[in-house]
Amino acid sequence: MGYLSIVGSHAVNGVAQLHSDLLKTTLFKDFYQLNPDKFQNKTNGITPRRWILLCNPNLSDVIASKIGEKWITDLNQLSQLRHFVNDEQFIRDVQRVKFENKQRLIPMFKSAYGVDVNPESMFDVQIKRIHEYKRQLLNCLHIITLYNRIKDNPNTDIVPRTVIFGGKAAPGYQQAKLIIKLIGNVGRKTNNDPDINGRLKVIFLENYRVSLAEKIIPAVDLSEQISLAGLEASGTGNMKMMLNGALTIGTLDGANVEMDEEVGRDNIFIFGMTVEDVDALTKKGYISREFYEREPELKRALDQIRDGYFSPEDPSLFADIIKSLLDSNDRYMLLADYAEYIKAHERVEQLFKNPMEWTKKSILNIAASGKFSSDRTIAQYAKEIWGVTTSDKKLPAPEEGRPGTKDEGEKLDSMKPQIRRQDY
Repeated sequence: MGYLSIVGSHAVNGVAQLHSDLLKTTLFKDFYQLNPDKFQNKTNGITPRRWILLCNPNLSDVIASKIGEKWITDLNQLSQLRHFVNDEQFIRDVQRVKFENKQRLIPMFKSAYGVDVNPESMFDVQIKRIHEYKRQLLNCLHIITLYNRIKDNPNTDIVPRTVIFGGKAAPGYQQAKLIIKLIGNVGRKTNNDPDINGRLKVIFLENYRVSLAEKIIPAVDLSEQISLAGLEASGTGNMKMMLNGALTIGTLDGANVEMDEEVGRDNIFIFGMTVEDVDALTKKGYISREFYEREPELKRALDQIRDGYFSPEDPSLFADIIKSLLDSNDRYMLLADYAEYIKAHERVEQLFKNPMEWTKKSILNIAASGKFSSDRTIAQYAKEIWGVTTSDKKLPAPEEGRPGTKDEGEKLDSMKPQIRRQDY
């Protein structure tokens, strides 16, 4: 079907530069060689009206106090925030907004999940569809590693951390559902262990959806974008959290590559294999058990899962997870990236201990978000593929009705816009 679509289309595009490059060099290489001019890139974007103006109005006000409101329709204007990265009052304001956004979630965590969360803890968040290639399981292995380190040394100096997962598995995707079950079991063990003493909490959000994302994203400190390099087309959650001041820990995959270019390597936590590394390891012959035997903390975590430490009522409950990693040779190479992932988290922890420096990097991430506006994406589609002219003409508000339609002038109370700014 993909081949037929290419033949019948006048343009073909990926949704991130890496994605587009892979289409041309691997998946559709022959078609690209026949018609190179047909292939383009259109990196995905997000709408700032929903993903900061609506869901994070206090941060929007703080930004507007420094650079005005033109950024609402021209997100590149956020680059002006670089001038305020050393402004102590601005830094304090950004910190205050983030803390308030985190505090708003505390009652929900308690009432919905029975978990007492420290709002001063790092909110370490992975919210996306549950799939093996997105590697929520790698995140879970990191949690188990932290848990074991605290258990071995209860007096260890560790940054308090709340790890938040959100997402759904496809109805028939048994392995993804098993990963959700493992995260839940690890969370119950961690959340209720007196040795942990509240320093590590795990929450899996039920029924993750846009309305819940609007509450979670403004409160994120660390954004997890850890798919195996070469498998994520783009991602947009990464952009939403970046726009709201989260720092990213991620692989060079999807739009992470362009985020890295925009914000600079010093302001993002990149780890793991590149697409070329993955290809080279595959050709060499990846043997996951070699990594299992080489990394003691990894081996311990997998042995705990295998032996029923997190499922004492059914010790073999997670046998299929261990089988996929060791007997089926770890298709998504979690074990190969584990050691670098752990080291990247150690860098995260060191920076989080310095709130001033963390917030400066947070501001730089917001300032570098301009490229990832859907306004830019749609304008490129319009000009370079659809051949239509874009307009900046403001549409009437829903309650005003549309000229030339029967509802013109009618007051549609149920559709009143929630966004209060009148001049964007």
